[in-house]
Amino acid sequence: MADAPKLAELELIPYVSAEGQLPDDLQGKVGVYAIFDQDHVLQYIGYSRDVFLSLKQHLVRQVDRCHWIKVYCVEKPSRSLLETVRNDWMQENGATPPGNGADLAAWTEPIAVSHQMTAEEQDKYNHPGNSEVDRGKVLKAVARRIEATILQTLHDRGIQVELRFNPKLKEEGLLDLK
Repeated sequence: MADAPKLAELELIPYVSAEGQLPDDLQGKVGVYAIFDQDHVLQYIGYSRDVFLSLKQHLVRQVDRCHWIKVYCVEKPSRSLLETVRNDWMQENGATPPGNGADLAAWTEPIAVSHQMTAEEQDKYNHPGNSEVDRGKVLKAVARRIEATILQTLHDRGIQVELRFNPKLKEEGLLDLK
């Protein structure tokens, strides 16, 4: 793309402001974004019809890897333009970021809590005679425990962003923002 900036040309901005907020000016903006960890190592490149909402999702899913961002917003978006810019940035980087390779699901899919069950939770879940409703209750309890851990981690980092998880997904053992 002749008019799209190179990744190296874009300003590195904090993922979370000193006030604990995500960049409000990205709400409703369409664009391509790159996420960097605390050491400025590129972790993920994505594109979205609402960069702000996507950044919230990534923050919840990968809080320890979301410290810096570079963003290119577009006025007349097309999927092909966004994909081209993302692919150009990956080529410029010289390697596929972990979040676009082996860790893709961890960046883009709801958090599956079933593999984070304690032995006690697994026993309750697998108890003979459990109905689907009983299993759903166990998954919901596990989801709430994991949600509390995520929210505490965000709070400990000083993040003040309002987050609401989809309650219907918890019974399926999934955590995702609503």
